[in-house]
Amino acid sequence: MTATPARGDAVALTRTLVAIDSRNPSLVSDGPGERACAQALAQTLERWGFRVEIQETVAMRPNVVARIGRPGGRALLFNGHLDTVGVEGMIHAPWDAEVRDGRVYGRGSSDMKAGVAAMCAAALRVVDANLDGEVIVAAVADEEYESIGTRALVASGIRAEAAIVTEPTRLAICPAHRGFAWLELIVHGRAAHGSRYDLGVDAITLAAMALAELDDYQRTVLAKKTHPLLGRPSLHASIVSGGLGLSTYPDRCSVQLERRTLPGETAVDFTREVEAACARVRARAPEFRADLVPGFAQAPNEVEPTHPVVRALSASLERAGERAPIEGLPCWTDAALLTAAGIPAICFGPGDIGLAHSAEEYVDMGEIERATDVLSGFVSEWFGGTH
Repeated sequence: MTATPARGDAVALTRTLVAIDSRNPSLVSDGPGERACAQALAQTLERWGFRVEIQETVAMRPNVVARIGRPGGRALLFNGHLDTVGVEGMIHAPWDAEVRDGRVYGRGSSDMKAGVAAMCAAALRVVDANLDGEVIVAAVADEEYESIGTRALVASGIRAEAAIVTEPTRLAICPAHRGFAWLELIVHGRAAHGSRYDLGVDAITLAAMALAELDDYQRTVLAKKTHPLLGRPSLHASIVSGGLGLSTYPDRCSVQLERRTLPGETAVDFTREVEAACARVRARAPEFRADLVPGFAQAPNEVEPTHPVVRALSASLERAGERAPIEGLPCWTDAALLTAAGIPAICFGPGDIGLAHSAEEYVDMGEIERATDVLSGFVSEWFGGTH
């Protein structure tokens, strides 16, 4: 592995980026963040002929914004994130970027440094083909937590006709993905000696009643909702805590809940669903008291399958002899922020989201090359046609 990848070598750039620890410090206490990875990418892209800007975010964790082609006219945006999750429990070295059996192994290889490398190498071909337009590549910080990188990118006023977020999709076109909303349900009881049922109020049992109501709601109502690409919405209890001791009635129980939302659903809808479940419990157990604390939320993404960005990418896949499946992506991505900002964004890239955050993470090198070819063909299709 060379310090500076050869011009346009997406596989070598993938290995360079994977070899740099960029764990998100908001998720991992000793995570170094994206700065070293961003600097290495910026230096490479400058050598490749991009016009490069290091864009600081509010957390001093930078984005790399690089441009190539003819400025001032039409523009396309490629977006990907440089941060990774932690490495605890991994069964191979996280940052060796080892090549084995045609794969690059390492944390972030699939999610999503291969996608970042592919989009950079594909954009390079714009200037080589002398197309009438500009491709902007944005390698951002913090997608794994609160997306401060893409939020800063949007706030900077970046504009483009469309965007592709190169998340791992196994080369499927993903014009829609779910959103999510977090909420804490705090159920109040009354502490008392374990023998004093006449005095104690069991907060944990009351919380369990609320969870049973939510489970019934999921089975009878949410299960009947559906989206053609995303299936049904869902909710689950992620963390439950409470209790003071084995012989004491618990005075408090906290339940952290997550709701995965479909296009058209909001975090406010989730709060109302939990409020309604609590009301049903209270009708049976008047002693039930609870507080709801809405938490962080990200909206779903949806771009119509007939949108020009989908059609152009489909055409590029077909020209490359690839299938052009259109699927929904189960996880959340920065595409939702871009679409909401007026830049229709879809997901497409090398790698498998099923390997993201896992004990064994790798990406197929051939898939990196295929993604690069398809993305460069997409650029030609976009700037060569009328959209």
